Amino acid sequence: MGLDYYKILGVDKGASDDDLKKAYRKLAMKWHPDKNPTNKKEAENKFKQISEAYEVLSDPQKRAVYDQYGEEGLKGQVPPPGPGGAGMPGGATFFSTSSGDGPTTFRFNPRNAEDIFAEFFGSSSPFGGMGGGMGGGGGMGGMPGMRSGGIKFSPSMFGGEDAFGSAFGGGGDGHVHPGMFGGGGRAVKAAPIERKLPCSLEELYKGTTKKMKISREIADASGKTIPVEEILTIDVKPGWKKGTKITFPEKGNEKPNTIASDLVFIIDEKPHPVYTRDGNDLVATRKIPLADALTGHTVHLTTLDGRSLTVPISSVIHPGYEEVVRGEGMPLPKEPSKRGNLRVKFDIKFPARLTPDQKSGVKRLLGQ
Repeated sequence: MGLDYYKILGVDKGASDDDLKKAYRKLAMKWHPDKNPTNKKEAENKFKQISEAYEVLSDPQKRAVYDQYGEEGLKGQVPPPGPGGAGMPGGATFFSTSSGDGPTTFRFNPRNAEDIFAEFFGSSSPFGGMGGGMGGGGGMGGMPGMRSGGIKFSPSMFGGEDAFGSAFGGGGDGHVHPGMFGGGGRAVKAAPIERKLPCSLEELYKGTTKKMKISREIADASGKTIPVEEILTIDVKPGWKKGTKITFPEKGNEKPNTIASDLVFIIDEKPHPVYTRDGNDLVATRKIPLADALTGHTVHLTTLDGRSLTVPISSVIHPGYEEVVRGEGMPLPKEPSKRGNLRVKFDIKFPARLTPDQKSGVKRLLGQ
């Protein structure tokens, strides 16, 4: 059986031109051999098939022939039924179909996959420096990854499995090269978009995963922008502090002659009813009566990971006194197994007034 071009692109037989463009853009960027250095041969084959499928299905005449006769008939490998249906010798892609005016000859030779890719993204594509890499049959031999003055693939361009990696992104060396957009000018990087990411102290103590849904506009092959939605995953590590930045390169809106802005999330700490944070230390302030400050007090706390913590204090608690519990603070970001300290401060409640007898009693107790 011949190739199923619809299956290769992941579209149904009623796919529109826009559907084909979206499918080609996603798959061509995913399977480009420069993005798959560890399985380059497989990527070269898939990239060639994706290009061939797009070429056939995006051309009404080729698509009509393919729908009727399949890949074999399209390429003359299997003669289609009817007069003049014999395949030409030597593997040439000729076959004849009859019409009212006599036989019509149709020929299909798959184009160079690199040419289709460059055509799709503009004459000076985001992958400049690829010229000459693919042979006449569409093979990917001779593509060392980057040529002088070209652009190297980078995670920011593809975003792992992200099909919407910026087609207008800058080079892997962080620069934009002349001619990227076919106009010879230099693109400008849009200013970063910053958003706060509120986290509770419990989340920053234990670590957490947050998923953020974003809406943005991307440019299709024609330069027209279309809205898309994406889910971004942020792994908040134990011990991260307020102000920590998580950057998603080029996840802003795409516009012609502009490199999409970076999307930056900045960690922000939600207020906690018991604890405040001071660097890697946690601070808890307890109100106690003067009698407890003089005679001893036991502090009962629930830690950020849910444990019950008892801190007995037998010393006299004076204004400014701190009880330090070592190792009960926040995890150290670079060494999460280590923790800062818990510092317990006290707000001593003094009586508003004393009777003469109470004053005398206090003096006797304190030896004055």
